[in-house]
Amino acid sequence: MAEMLQVELVAADRVVWSGEADSVIARTTEGDIGILLDHAPILSLLVEGVVEVRTESGDRVVAAVDAGFLSVAQNRVSILAEEAQLSNEIDVEQARQQAERARSAGDEDDEAVEAGRRAEARVRAVERAS
Repeated sequence: MAEMLQVELVAADRVVWSGEADSVIARTTEGDIGILLDHAPILSLLVEGVVEVRTESGDRVVAAVDAGFLSVAQNRVSILAEEAQLSNEIDVEQARQQAERARSAGDEDDEAVEAGRRAEARVRAVERAS
């Protein structure tokens, strides 16, 4: 059996997904990053966005994550976020409404802007998984 990445996607309250994968794509403060087997060790800050994991069987696991951390060492990938939802757990209509409400609140309301980014990440996760 070929060596694989060992991936854990963890929210504050639960392990969202854990398993073996060929690759991981996530958004950090420095931009999107792709992780393959034997990637150099890194520790990076995540921003609100989408994480995509490609499994050995070719399936895609897509999740929306809030800010957090991404750690890679010795073919182990740990994604730690305050909140994370798999695309199949997301109510896309509710996320779209939340994003619209946040846009309506304007750029002056920091909490609304942050809520809007989280809602937009959930919508992108569902769209990417489709």
